[in-house]
Amino acid sequence: MNTEEFQQMLEERGIRLSQKQMSQYETYFHTLVEWNEKMNLTAITDKSEVYLKHFYDSISAAFYFDFNETLHICDVGAGAGFPSIPLKIAFPNLHITIVDSLNKRISFLEHLAKELQLENVRFIHDRAETFGQSSEHREAYDVVTARAVARLSVLSELCIPLAKVGGTFIAMKAANVEEEIEAGRKAIATLGGKIIDIHSFTLPIEESERNIVMIKKEKSTPKKFPRKPGIPNKTPIG
Repeated sequence: MNTEEFQQMLEERGIRLSQKQMSQYETYFHTLVEWNEKMNLTAITDKSEVYLKHFYDSISAAFYFDFNETLHICDVGAGAGFPSIPLKIAFPNLHITIVDSLNKRISFLEHLAKELQLENVRFIHDRAETFGQSSEHREAYDVVTARAVARLSVLSELCIPLAKVGGTFIAMKAANVEEEIEAGRKAIATLGGKIIDIHSFTLPIEESERNIVMIKKEKSTPKKFPRKPGIPNKTPIG
């Protein structure tokens, strides 16, 4: 996907990008590749693949959810900033908090935010399990996002506690999501969530399947969740 295709395909979805925004994506790409030589941020460094599999793929959440309002978003385990930074460039009104367990990635994100001149972004070095028990962040966000971080039963325990009651957890997944959903139903319900939609689409050009699982936070998460670091992964709810 070249930059013209990127801009055009998003416009077809009703997302119009200015020259400034296109320039920000370009800076993002160069900064990502430059820092990737010093630390492992992504296996994808080819420009057309970065635009397709990182930028376009991240923004695809906006095909099914309205990001035009001023929303407070928490992105769990965003790594090099996906999906929240591409979304923030496309929708500058968003307030973004990224939590990541690796300090090196937080350093990259802080540098990136300066390069892109982003406002209303913050980056926090913490494990999602302890972050979700903090009174400042627990049930504080309109939207919580996670992209291919862990299987849904585990991911729900890390993300749903951060969403406000009435808020939304958006889990971005690749193919074969049905098994994960079945295995994760009990966890989602236990944590106060309910699956309201599963959007499946094909990533253009390479034709690979993507799934976006929309989970509404219907009631408050019991205080014992998330459990201590490592436990959700070892023994998922279910």
